[in-house]
Amino acid sequence: MTDPISPFEPTRSDLPSAARPGNAALGVPPWILAVAAMLSVQLGSALSVGLISTVGSAGIAWLRLTMGALVLVVLARPPLRSIRRADVPVLLALGVATGMMTVAFLSAIERIPLGTAVAIDFLGPLTVAAVRSHHARALMWPGLALLGVLCLTEPWHGKVDPVGIGFAALAALGWGTYILLTQLVGDRFSGIGGLSMTIPIAAVAAAVVGIPQAAGHITPGVLGATLGLGILVPVLPFSLEMLALREMTHHAFGTLMAVEPAIGFLLGLIILDQRPTTLPLFGLLLVVVAGAAAQRSVRS
Repeated sequence: MTDPISPFEPTRSDLPSAARPGNAALGVPPWILAVAAMLSVQLGSALSVGLISTVGSAGIAWLRLTMGALVLVVLARPPLRSIRRADVPVLLALGVATGMMTVAFLSAIERIPLGTAVAIDFLGPLTVAAVRSHHARALMWPGLALLGVLCLTEPWHGKVDPVGIGFAALAALGWGTYILLTQLVGDRFSGIGGLSMTIPIAAVAAAVVGIPQAAGHITPGVLGATLGLGILVPVLPFSLEMLALREMTHHAFGTLMAVEPAIGFLLGLIILDQRPTTLPLFGLLLVVVAGAAAQRSVRS
């Protein structure tokens, strides 16, 4: 799964660079931090595959979200006192959407290659970005990405896993929904405080299907592994993204994030030994180009 922070959804104000606190003390260029965030997300996804056979895709989603929620609650006390009655439905919906896309994405990578699942998942934020551009021509980019997905899945060979693709599409829908809901609460709850409220809700939502799968299979080793995965997604990438966004505009950040499907493919190759042929690689290129172009359309 991609992390809960959308590459197309601002998480901090677009301040002039002179007004933003810098990362000079870190001595690390902001684009490296952004790439590290993407690596953390996709590494967490790749490493989750090995545990799916033990506790199930929904089980690992529930455990990973639960561990991430515990870490976030410790790091940032949820601002519960600032919640208004009108905030409750949106916060609940945001948490449920996060839980749904996590379960759906992990269910997808149980059945189809990681890079393919990431590319399909990417259709969600890409479509939202294209629609938000207010330019009719921007709608061509989701179409281009869809063509790329067809090259990735090669349905004409009859080897398509419709269930896996369906789960990836559901994750894309969840990611797109997440973006829209985040916009509604962004002015009220931002940064790690907002995440410390929505991730616990996501964990509870995932528990509905996760607990039945994981029951009887949870060991100290599984708990330790999922604690590490919970830090990889979402705690570490969120922190890195916030640091990167202090010195990058959201448009530059969003354009850079378009390479995330390529990172998913790379880690799928290195960790999971998933070797794509030439046509799927071309499809991946189409998805990356479409993602960058869609973000550019938002800027124009």
